[in-house]
Amino acid sequence: MVLGFALLLVCAASTGADAQGSHNPKNLIATPTSIDFGSVQVGNNATLTETITNGTNSSATINQAVVTGSGVSLLGMSTPLTLESGQSYSFQANFSPKSAGNVTGSISVQSSISGAALTIPLSASGIAAGQLTIIPATISFGSVPVGTSSSLTAALTAGGSNVTVSSATSTSSEFSVNGLSVPFTLAAGQSISFSVKFAPQASGSATGKISFNDNGSSTPIAAVLTGNGTPASQHYVLLSWTNSSAVTGYNIYRSAKSGGPYAKLTSVSGLTYSYTDASVQAGQSYYYVTTAVDTNGTESGYSNQVQAVIPSP
Repeated sequence: MVLGFALLLVCAASTGADAQGSHNPKNLIATPTSIDFGSVQVGNNATLTETITNGTNSSATINQAVVTGSGVSLLGMSTPLTLESGQSYSFQANFSPKSAGNVTGSISVQSSISGAALTIPLSASGIAAGQLTIIPATISFGSVPVGTSSSLTAALTAGGSNVTVSSATSTSSEFSVNGLSVPFTLAAGQSISFSVKFAPQASGSATGKISFNDNGSSTPIAAVLTGNGTPASQHYVLLSWTNSSAVTGYNIYRSAKSGGPYAKLTSVSGLTYSYTDASVQAGQSYYYVTTAVDTNGTESGYSNQVQAVIPSP
């Protein structure tokens, strides 16, 4: 019985020691215990949140937080900082790679807790910025009549890494980009087609550029545009009719709709048996009738209707 009693005492003493250790932490606690930024493209940045908790039974003062690792910095950490027992404080770690390659480092937290520095390992990888290319780099439209337009196709391709295009601009109002909705992202190796339109506003040569801003280069990539505006095609309608006796003149009417209503274009003398309408527009249809005016000034009814279809352009 004595031996059994002694073993029971030893067991109770061991339990008491474990309990005392589990309720008496002696350091700051980091959550998470390490920081991995993953892969970040050069020119971009990544920010992660870190939390430090006072795991001691008394207040603790953080005197300094030293970060190592190329391109890594701390945001929202101001020292000295006092934490009461169980109190937490959060801040951000930021990674902005300046070049491609793997990065390792740490956050070393010095505090008033003697001999208990807190070290938080850091890891990251910088990847090269993506490169945007445009094909073709020069787009030539040739000759295009004023009042019309011509469209040609080009393509953007991302190389190396993903590229985000934020804007597309033209230096000339005669050139425009169609078929793109910005912003958009191209995965590495991916291409996207679009069209460029040339709508000359005057005769003569025209030049311009279309530029694309992206996160992969410090200067916008651009394509050179050239074109030549030529005079608009001149269309006309020649009307003619047979002469009639006792007529002092003729009235010419026109409508954009078969059967009218008609609008009077002009009047001509009774010795004139034709009229040229040079006010027509390309791609339109017109309907004509004439009337005769006798010596008393009385106007006849409409003649038969004739149609004219204007080519485009």
